[in-house]
Amino acid sequence: MSGEQAVKAQCLPFSQIPHTTRLFTDFLAYSPSVQPFYPHSPHFAEWSKAEASSLQYDPSRRERVSTILERQNRSWDASPQTLANLSRLRAGAAAIVTGQQVGLFGGPMFAIYKALTAVKLAEEATATGIDAVPVFWLATYDHDLAEVNHVSIPGSDGLLRTLTSSSHGVPGAPVSNVRLREEILPVVEEAVSLLGDSEASQFLRESYRPGETLGTAFARFYTRLFSQWGVILLDASDAELHHVAAPIYRAAIERAEDLDTALLARGDALERAGYYQQVKVTPSSVLLFATRDGARTAIHRREGSNKGVEFAIGGEPGAERISSAELLDRIASAPENFSPNVLLRPVVQDYLLPTLAYTGGAAEAAYFAQVGAVYEKIPGRVTPIVPRFSATVVEPKVQRWLGQYGITVRDAFDGPEALRQTLASRSLPAGLQAAFERANQSVEESFSGLQEALAKLDPTLVEASQTGASKVKYQLDRLRERAMAAELRRSEVVSRHAVALSQALYPENALQERGVAGIYFVARHGTELLRSIYDTMRTDCRDHQILEL
Repeated sequence: MSGEQAVKAQCLPFSQIPHTTRLFTDFLAYSPSVQPFYPHSPHFAEWSKAEASSLQYDPSRRERVSTILERQNRSWDASPQTLANLSRLRAGAAAIVTGQQVGLFGGPMFAIYKALTAVKLAEEATATGIDAVPVFWLATYDHDLAEVNHVSIPGSDGLLRTLTSSSHGVPGAPVSNVRLREEILPVVEEAVSLLGDSEASQFLRESYRPGETLGTAFARFYTRLFSQWGVILLDASDAELHHVAAPIYRAAIERAEDLDTALLARGDALERAGYYQQVKVTPSSVLLFATRDGARTAIHRREGSNKGVEFAIGGEPGAERISSAELLDRIASAPENFSPNVLLRPVVQDYLLPTLAYTGGAAEAAYFAQVGAVYEKIPGRVTPIVPRFSATVVEPKVQRWLGQYGITVRDAFDGPEALRQTLASRSLPAGLQAAFERANQSVEESFSGLQEALAKLDPTLVEASQTGASKVKYQLDRLRERAMAAELRRSEVVSRHAVALSQALYPENALQERGVAGIYFVARHGTELLRSIYDTMRTDCRDHQILEL
């Protein structure tokens, strides 16, 4: 499709979305109980100027990182807008940062929302006199291949098809080491067959090709997708960036006990406040991984012994015992063989970048509630987090189904079986529906009059009358459910619509933005859809959005 894509937005509070945690809703409301874990409110405009004035970033590090980022982005054929933003970063601009694992074909839709939110926040900061550029952090040293090697795309029938890349490397290796081979080509063509020929499909063909890694293919794809906005991409697995980050790696070892104590205390504080810990920390936790035999391997702190062993790389049996001094020597000589865990990664990110704010979703907000304890110990500044844009896209065909059955997107969030029942009830013959409604009203009116008369005769009989009314209503509801079940059996169309609506709006009992590939919407509605969504976004609105196309 081409041309301007009209978008109509409606708000749906996160409190009405299943599985939303109290930690996240309290953060959005910035309630007093959550403030000890978040020094800044989710309202970017409230603190952005004050935060920018206190932001400190070593000039030599800025130059070094800017040079690395320019090399990276040029290798992915960066747009003139991105190169201009790199020049601004080199000259002193702050960064609005977001990031994501490098999912196949660009990953789910929420990754696109993250990038657009970073662009919007950078634009708003710049408009107030704070020069800022958007940066997207590619989590390429992540080692969970099973989380990133597949993507779900709707077919012509509305049902999701899961496409998977069979490319792999050493088990447990960073995904940056997973190089695509010839087997990626039929997967790309299968995606194109589902998406149709479009600009977005051409982006896939240009990006996901033999010789690329999952990280570089993702980078090439996003370079094309966000060329007009000049999003700067950062490949975290770059060896030079590891060398820049080496002081943080050393601090993670030198202050391992101190950091662990602070994180354990933060976890206790979260639980006392009625919240939860996104990452479980133990007394032996170390915030660093080492690469061992090609795999990303955890490091643990150990009690000292006669030999002075203080750390272990890997689990028992077969763990490598190593002293603190030797471990620090390894970091100094080859920092590219180390990488931060999820609680150190934000600190590394904000050591490498002049981060004014990070934008992310509910899970990342939960991480930041813990990571604050690390920020306080190492850099001394806690980076603020701003909620990213969140939405469910409702395409015209889905809108027609919603109108046909008289339901809303919220009804889909009750799960597929509940939605089936709702659609069945709405599709019962009009005469039968009216008969059930009359019967229900008749029961209420009859027992209401009966209860009034009984109250005058003997008040103790009122409760028995209420019990009788409840039993009659129960049987009436049971009969209605059986009628709905019969309608479901009779009508394949209703069953198909229920399944298609569930997969379109709430796939696998999760928000659409997490279950459906972003490339699907871009291919179907054109890159103009991104501009329309961007124009619709309001960073002062932290609700989930329903976007009707």
